[in-house]
Amino acid sequence: MIMGFIIWSIVCVVLVVIGIISWNSKTPAGFYSGVKPPEVTDTVKYNHSVGILWFVYAGVFELCGVPLMFLKQNSAGFVFLILGTVFCTIAFVVAYNFILEKYRRK
Repeated sequence: MIMGFIIWSIVCVVLVVIGIISWNSKTPAGFYSGVKPPEVTDTVKYNHSVGILWFVYAGVFELCGVPLMFLKQNSAGFVFLILGTVFCTIAFVVAYNFILEKYRRK
């Protein structure tokens, strides 16, 4: 299952790259696919917050993948891996909505 963990880690690196791009963006960073970026009051702080969110998500996502190194194929432990990923992603979207409400131009 080491190969699964390596692939999982590559996905986490992609998430970090998205965070770096969001952090360095001169215009408000988009979050949802197919939706125009919001109008915000402070673009730099908003982009930094979104970038940090991506970094934290990548870190937690990587931690969720650590069991891949120790589980046998078709193990019942994969249920915890899947649930951890789902709850992590839901928390990620909720956290973004808090950031959006903080910086959205009203």
